Amino acid sequence: MALDDQQAVLDYGTPDFDVVKPGAYVLCAVTGKRIPLDQLLYWSVELQEAYAGAAELTARMKQLGRTAP
Repeated sequence: MALDDQQAVLDYGTPDFDVVKPGAYVLCAVTGKRIPLDQLLYWSVELQEAYAGAAELTARMKQLGRTAP
C-alpha cells in the first residue's frame, strides 16, 4: 500500500503535532473527511483528534458543552 493511501497516526501537541505512524492524511473527528497532513490546521490536544476546519472544531466543542479555543 502506498504511503499516500495510508492514514497517519499523530500525537497532537501545541503548537505542532508529531507523526507516530506515517501516512498522507488523518480523519476529521466530526465528519470523517480525509484531511491531508499538509492541510491540517485544527486539532484538539486534549481530545487528540483532528478537524477539517473551524466549523467542525466549533461543532465538536458545542457537542461537548465547551467553547472553542
